[in-house]
Formats: sequence, structure tokens, C-alpha cells
Amino acid sequence: MKLRIKSDSMRLRVSPSEVERLLRAGRIEETIQFAPNQDAKLTYALEQAPSDQEISVRYRPQEVTVLLSAERARAWAEGEQVGIYGAVDAGSAQLTLVVEKDFACLDLSDADNADTFANPKSVGAC
Repeated sequence: MKLRIKSDSMRLRVSPSEVERLLRAGRIEETIQFAPNQDAKLTYALEQAPSDQEISVRYRPQEVTVLLSAERARAWAEGEQVGIYGAVDAGSAQLTLVVEKDFACLDLSDADNADTFANPKSVGAC
């Protein structure tokens, strides 16, 4: 799972095997360690949740989790839709949330594109 943060937006790009794990286990996560001490890490996760909201976010110290309704997660995973898009109130701003299928880049080798969705475009680069 790839994480991209820019200003007041957060994007997760999810591979086919991660989508399968999300549907099976209900949660996928990655952790990045910034320094040797135990507290210098950030875990980012994608989780199914019993909710009426299609997409939301939960923040805890050292962890940010994007929550998808189980119904929405399954429809996205099994359908042709590229992503789930939404925004949540973050106090003084709106936080834009994006969860997308990770497509193969057209300018990379097959090895670099392992475990990605087939790119629907036939020309151009990612």
C-alpha cells in the first residue's frame, strides 16, 4: 500500500493482493520507522468498518486509519471503479481522502509493475 500526503489530502493506493487481504481480514496496514527509538514510527491502515459513512478517518498517536464501509469496500474491490473519494471535517480544514487501485505504470518494467492492476490506458506514463 502506498501513502501520499499533500497539504490537506491523503491518498492510499492499493495493490490487488492488498485488496484481497482487506476483504478477507478486514484491515491492511504498513508501518514506517523514522528513527531507532520505538516511538518514531507511523502506521497507516485501511480498514473495513460497520458504518453508514462510505469513507472516514481515525487518528490515534502514531496511527492513521482510513475507514471504508464494508459494503462500499466490497463494491469497489469487485467493480471497475478506480477509487473511493471523500472529505471529512478536520477542524479548521477539510481533509480529502482518496483510496485507489494501484495501476501499473506504463513506463516501468514488468518487475516494477508486479502486483498492480492492469492499466486501462494504452499510451502515456504514470
